Amino acid sequence: MELHNFITLIQERLAGKVLSVAEMKNDDVMITTDREHFAEVVAILKNNSSFRFSTLMNQSGADYTDTLAVMVNLYSGFLRRKVTVKAFLQRENPEIDSLVPLFRGIDWYERETFDMFGIRFLGHPNLKRLLLPDDWEGYPLRKDYVYPHSYNGMETGRADLLDVDAAGEAHV
Repeated sequence: MELHNFITLIQERLAGKVLSVAEMKNDDVMITTDREHFAEVVAILKNNSSFRFSTLMNQSGADYTDTLAVMVNLYSGFLRRKVTVKAFLQRENPEIDSLVPLFRGIDWYERETFDMFGIRFLGHPNLKRLLLPDDWEGYPLRKDYVYPHSYNGMETGRADLLDVDAAGEAHV
């Protein structure tokens, strides 16, 4: 299916559920939706016989300073196409429906996104930290995160990554 026809099909089948559909530089398609329609849009892309995006490739988060976002990358062997579905979230209360009911394999992706960005996935069966200890404060991939100098009485020993001389030596 030609890209133009594919984009038109998405716009028709997902009318009222998407904010935008755009061609990406790599011939993929970016679908932007709101948090209320995110899981529904992904379910339609997966289950509708016109699309069949049954392969979950990736899920991640992003910090745009004033807002956060969740993205999921899907592949359709039927169409031989990839899509990215993105939803922006409020920074103060970043919540979105979990996709675990659609893709069991997204479990750890959502846990990692929760751990690193603080985005809560509603309905997730086991939403808890994955990479960091349960008592860790903050979300390290947020742009406003301040790296702690110590954890549970132990020095973290992290040098300021921006304070490096021409020889590559760190100066603290």
